[in-house]
Amino acid sequence: MNANLPVDVNERVSVNHDALRHVFHNCADIVFRPLKMSDHSEILLVYIEELTDSNKLEAIISACMITRDLNRLAQYTSVYRLSEVVAKVLKGGTAIFVEGQPFAFLADLASFKQRAINEPSNEAAIRGPREGFTEDLKTNLSLIRRKISHPSLKFEMHLAGELTNTEYVVAYVEEKVKPGLLEEVHRRLQSVRTNQVLDPAYIEEYIEDKSLSLFPQIQNTERPDTVSASLLAGRVAIIVDGSPNALLLPMTFWAGLQAAEDHYERFIYVSAVRILRLLLAILSCLLPSVYVALTTFHPQMIPLALMLSISASREGIPFPTVIETLLMELMFEGLREAGLRLPKAIGSAVSIVGALVIGEAAVQAGFISAPIVMIVAGTGIASFAFPSYSLALPFRMLRFPLLVAGGFLGLYGVAIGVMVIMIHLVTLKSFGTPYLTPVAPIRKNFWKDAIIRMNRRYVPAPKRQ
Repeated sequence: MNANLPVDVNERVSVNHDALRHVFHNCADIVFRPLKMSDHSEILLVYIEELTDSNKLEAIISACMITRDLNRLAQYTSVYRLSEVVAKVLKGGTAIFVEGQPFAFLADLASFKQRAINEPSNEAAIRGPREGFTEDLKTNLSLIRRKISHPSLKFEMHLAGELTNTEYVVAYVEEKVKPGLLEEVHRRLQSVRTNQVLDPAYIEEYIEDKSLSLFPQIQNTERPDTVSASLLAGRVAIIVDGSPNALLLPMTFWAGLQAAEDHYERFIYVSAVRILRLLLAILSCLLPSVYVALTTFHPQMIPLALMLSISASREGIPFPTVIETLLMELMFEGLREAGLRLPKAIGSAVSIVGALVIGEAAVQAGFISAPIVMIVAGTGIASFAFPSYSLALPFRMLRFPLLVAGGFLGLYGVAIGVMVIMIHLVTLKSFGTPYLTPVAPIRKNFWKDAIIRMNRRYVPAPKRQ
């Protein structure tokens, strides 16, 4: 607020009216509604029409015309500072100024248009709950409270963004949260200095350990069951108003390889699929670089019949193997990105048809060899096996420097690249938790739900760290 404006609510309605008119200058959505009460005293209502329940508002206005006792009408809070009045009105509250009263009544009549609770499109599960978060904070909190009906579940409300004044909640289970984690979360959140917070991603970049790392250090999800299970495991969730995505911390590498239905299917099948996902993750990163290294520098490591077939397919190709692989990888990533940005009705068709037509035409024209098309297609299929989109991104990016290293240094270059990645992963931490926990370092009490999932009947619940 302007320094020249009064700080406290004035007893005169006209003074408050002028002050708020100055604050809300050129704000066409703010409604100032003056009224006369039954005793002819002045009253002023200030609200945003699109954010206010019209039925409740009209009931209050009708009652104001016949009575001065507002406490009989609804639950109000008394506010003495204009700055708080402004903040509440912008969040959908209704301010009521009464002549002669040195405070304002604030009524919570907020009514937002919101979409229904649907299944998350990015985290669809074959088995399990079909509900996902919406953009309404209160709705999201209720979905979690339904699953954890215990007073140990805590929701701490905070504000972020000097201009947006976005509400967000830090959620945790008091009896389960890991010692020191909550204090560290609060310390980092207090250091966030920004004018705008429109999504949890705005907060994520401020509080993660290494913002320059390619690997995500905070998990995001749209599923209430995933958040509830993580809270019961001692983690902390950050839920921001206006976004269907919640942040879960700390995050480990293995959490990014776990899908929502992993906890609803039988443990034998889940364990096998998790191992398959890990193998596919490795293939999505290393397959092109290893192929280029072997065919360029180490052909003696390939069976003779296979090497003769590869050599025959490369006859007449004008580009070195590393160049044609790099070109096809770039083309594949371009098709994938185009499929995501186009409307859903044509996006998948364009990406599939584009890949088939371009690949076939490139082979027929002699620009690209057929094995390269197979390698790139297999790499792309492997990259789709990631349950977490944010964890798939670093593997897609690291594929290119590894490909260049393999094209210039052979398997030695690939080995050096893998060593650099592994050194980074073992030194990376998320809120004090090593990124490769419980594999590096080994923690026996938590191994039951990392790479494989053990039968719940025979494995005790993990102890607090």
